[in-house]
Amino acid sequence: MYFIPPILDNEHQLIAGELGVIFGVTIKWKGLGEAFIGANVTDRADWETNYRAPDALVFLNGHAAVDRDTHWLGGPDLAVEILSTGDRSREKLAFYAAVGTREVLLIDRDPWRLELYRLTDGEMVEVGHSELPDAGTLASAVVPLSFRLIPGPQRPVIEVTGREPEQSWTI
Repeated sequence: MYFIPPILDNEHQLIAGELGVIFGVTIKWKGLGEAFIGANVTDRADWETNYRAPDALVFLNGHAAVDRDTHWLGGPDLAVEILSTGDRSREKLAFYAAVGTREVLLIDRDPWRLELYRLTDGEMVEVGHSELPDAGTLASAVVPLSFRLIPGPQRPVIEVTGREPEQSWTI
């Protein structure tokens, strides 16, 4: 018997899906690499004993991870985790560092906050955050995108800006 947990909530799926589209336009369609909405990432051949499944991922051309069809052996260049109530995404940062993930974007929705972590000397180090009312911009050093929170009608909105050429999307 298999146990498949329910999808967390519609907003979570909306954010992951729209990030996947943006990553597709700015990474995949420009020939810079691959973009996924969810994928298994591990550090071992028996991957089901130790893996994580980020909500959105980017693997740039020339990355070290190996596509094993059901999972990636090694980390992505960028992983996105969308937090939910009781979520333990911050506890995953050591795993992402160990598999060589270059950057992790955490999207916290209670309260709204974006956090960008970068692999530095074998550890994930927070390089910035964006929260209202004075939301700063988080520029990725890995992909040609920046992220920030801006006020929205019902909730804060995630603004994603592409650098080449300059484009902007809101989620």
